[in-house]
Amino acid sequence: MSTIRVGIYTRKEIRAVFHGEYKHGEEVVCGEKIICEAGWYVPLSEDCSFSLMDVTIGIDFHWERNETQTFKGSLEVMKAKKGELTAVNVLDIEDYLQSVISSEMSATSHMELLKAHAVISRSWALCKIQRSLKGSAFACHESEGKRICWYGSEPHEGFDVCADDHCQRYQGLRAKDHKNAIKAVNETKGEVLCQLGVRSEELGVKEYVICDARFYKCCGGVTEQFETCWEDTHFDYLVKVEDFTKERRNDLTTEEGAREWILSSPEAFCNTNDKQILSQVLNDYDQETIDFYRWKVVYSQDELTALVVRHAPQLGKIIDLIPLKRGVSGRIYELKIVGENDSIIIGKELEIRKWLSNSHLYSSAFVIEKDSNTFTLHGAGWGHGVGLCQIGAAVMATKGYTYKEILAHYYPNTEIKLGIRN
Repeated sequence: MSTIRVGIYTRKEIRAVFHGEYKHGEEVVCGEKIICEAGWYVPLSEDCSFSLMDVTIGIDFHWERNETQTFKGSLEVMKAKKGELTAVNVLDIEDYLQSVISSEMSATSHMELLKAHAVISRSWALCKIQRSLKGSAFACHESEGKRICWYGSEPHEGFDVCADDHCQRYQGLRAKDHKNAIKAVNETKGEVLCQLGVRSEELGVKEYVICDARFYKCCGGVTEQFETCWEDTHFDYLVKVEDFTKERRNDLTTEEGAREWILSSPEAFCNTNDKQILSQVLNDYDQETIDFYRWKVVYSQDELTALVVRHAPQLGKIIDLIPLKRGVSGRIYELKIVGENDSIIIGKELEIRKWLSNSHLYSSAFVIEKDSNTFTLHGAGWGHGVGLCQIGAAVMATKGYTYKEILAHYYPNTEIKLGIRN
C-alpha cells in the first residue's frame, strides 16, 4: 500500500472529533478532543473517520472560507514553528485521490472526466513527492528594477502535499455523491501519465518518468508552456495546445495577436455557458465566478496604485502597465509597471496576478486599455493555463471523448503506464 501525507492546517490547538475509536499511545480516544501536543491517532477499524474544525479552503483567493472537514486514515499532529501544531492526514494514496477528484470538481461529473482527473492527480502527487525529495524550491530573482519569481514547487516540511489550491484540493469526505469518484479511481488504479519514451537512470533502475501533470480551470482557448509560469525547464508534454478543432494562426506572443484574440470570443472546448457542464466542474464556491473564458477588471488609477504600492511603494502613482513578454497563450510573464517616481519589471505569471489583485487575478492573459484615470484589463482564462483545462476536458467528455483521448489532447508526447513505483 502506498501512502501519502497531507498537511491540513497549522493552529495553536487542533479541534477534532473522532468518529469511532482511535489509538493514541496507550489511550483509546473517541468523540470530541482539543489537541494541544504532538502525537499519532490511528483508527482501530476501517469505518473510522475524524473531523477537523475551521479548515481554511481557497487560501488567499476570493472564495476563501472556513469549514469542518472529515477524513479517513490516521491523524498525525506535528510540532510546527512558533509553538503551533500541524494536522497531517496519513492515508492510502488511492483513498486520497477519491477525495481530490471530488474536491476539484463535482463527483457527479462525467465518468471520463473523473477518470482523466484521477490519472493526472495520481501522476501529479507522485511527481510532487519525487521532486520534493530532491529539494526543489521556488525561486525569486531580484535585481535593480526587476523582480522575477515563480512559485509552486517548494517542498513542505513534514508532509508530502498540502490540502489546498497550492497543491491540489483535498477536502476529505465532503462530496455528496462519492461513488462515482471511487469508481473512477478504481477503474484507473495505478495508472500514471509518463513522458513518451523517456526513462530515468536514477537509483540504478530504468523507469518511466512520471509527468508533472498540471491543471487549472480554464485555458481561455490556448494552453501555456511550463517555463512561462515556473522554472526555465521545457517539458515536451506541457506545451501549447489549441483547445479547438478549427486551425487558427494567431501569434499570441505579440501584442497585436494577443489583443485580437483576447478581445474576441473564439470557439473552444472551454468556451461554454452550459450550466449542467459547469456545475460538474465547478463546486458551489467556484460558481461564484461567472466569467472565466473572457473577463474584465476595471481599476481607477488610485485603486491600481493602492494594489501595487503594497509591493513597491517607491513607484508612487501608477501611470502605465506595459507587457514586455507573453507566452504562447497570450499570458504575460514579464510586465513593466511605470510609476511617477520609478518603474519595475515583474514576473512570472503568478507574481503579476498577485500584484494586480487583492487575491489573485484570474490569469495573466490580459490586454490593457487606459485613459487618464482608469485602467481596464480585458482577460482570458482562469489559472496558469499549463496542462489540462478542466472546463475544456468536461466539454470533451460530454462530446464523447474518452479519458485517454482527453489526456492525449492536453498532454501531447505522453503515454499511460501502470504500476510505476513512487
